[in-house]
Amino acid sequence: MKPAPFTYHRARDLDGATRLLAELEAREEDPKVLAGGQSLVAMMNFRLARPAHLVDIGRLDSLRGIRTDADGALHLGALTTHHQVERAPAESLGRGHAVLRDAMRWVGHLPIRTRGTVGGSLAHADATAEWCLLATLLDAELVVHGDGGRRRVPAAEFFLGYYTTALGADDLLTEVVFPRPAPHAALTEFAQRHGDFATVAAAVDLELAADGRTVRGGRVALGGVAALPVRVPEAEAVLARGDTAGDALFAACGRAAADAVDPPSDAAGSAGYRRRLARTLVVQACEEAIAR
Repeated sequence: MKPAPFTYHRARDLDGATRLLAELEAREEDPKVLAGGQSLVAMMNFRLARPAHLVDIGRLDSLRGIRTDADGALHLGALTTHHQVERAPAESLGRGHAVLRDAMRWVGHLPIRTRGTVGGSLAHADATAEWCLLATLLDAELVVHGDGGRRRVPAAEFFLGYYTTALGADDLLTEVVFPRPAPHAALTEFAQRHGDFATVAAAVDLELAADGRTVRGGRVALGGVAALPVRVPEAEAVLARGDTAGDALFAACGRAAADAVDPPSDAAGSAGYRRRLARTLVVQACEEAIAR
């Protein structure tokens, strides 16, 4: 398949890109932003997306990179690729953000990881995408640059529904910030084939006592059970009781997560199947998190 006709623009700087997007949107000319192209180009080839204008930001090198600030927050440029995170040296991510590196093994295949970008995945907003789930779990803040200026949007306010975000038509996602370390976090998922989007994905971030074995609380997030990645307060309440890490606690957490969600039924599996996956994957994620 080939895409429908469109006009191609190559952005030379951030302000110019946002001005162009604003001008095109004002003329109702339906622009789309091209980053790594791993989602958008495929949709265009199948004519599921038919933008009249394509604004390529791939050469905006200011949107690449990994850094940690003085407060311990991790900053990822929107054009940083999955593979760059996957291969990032320990001093870049640190022990507190190793979950980000480990989660990249679930992202497609190597060619996709070398082209696909962190920002592109977040802006695409697939409910099972690893970056969307991690942002929800770890309270990430998404830095957005628009014709009206710069703002930070919490992940809880960024994802609005199926492939829908708080980005305006003239907005660019420039950076994602993970504000705190998560040394006992893990993400796992199940897909029909390696490299496919997950049927269900689960991520946890455990808070441990000084002994390293007592769970004092934590966060639980699921993808593939709703229109957007969701936190599961019922499962988090189980972790907040304060108990020794182990089979009993993690099984209770998994059951609470499965009972709390109302997933859809589709070609990938029934609602009951997705609940069983959610229960199993939450337990696995808890086990991986405590192993850190």
